[in-house]
Amino acid sequence: MPHLQFELNFTISDPDKISFAAKIKEHFATIMDTGTDHIGITIRCYGRYDLSFGRATDPADGIAFVNADIRSGRTSQQKRSLSLAFIKQLQESFNVPNQNVYVILTEHPGEHFQLHDRVLQGWTEGEDPLVEDVP
Repeated sequence: MPHLQFELNFTISDPDKISFAAKIKEHFATIMDTGTDHIGITIRCYGRYDLSFGRATDPADGIAFVNADIRSGRTSQQKRSLSLAFIKQLQESFNVPNQNVYVILTEHPGEHFQLHDRVLQGWTEGEDPLVEDVP
């Protein structure tokens, strides 16, 4: 169950949050070759000066930090493609300059992802962890 956390130094509307989360979910499912029902997304909006990033010369342009907790097993290319898709979507959706986005990926074994009815396994190509009957 990936947990994708987006921290922004600006506020966005609820409809924009819904639209953005849907696009992020699709990027993740496509690039990481998995289903969508287990994807968790958090969007946190802060004040302009609540986030600081050395590469961002003007916080008014927007700053975004992305923390993605993912299951181990993806290729370096998948992780790079996912990071670039997040950066591009932040630019397209909210005009955040690419250099003002910082993506941090943290990999975990599948058993670190727990649901009420199952423990997720490590990622395998083409899987959907909520379709499979995992004890």
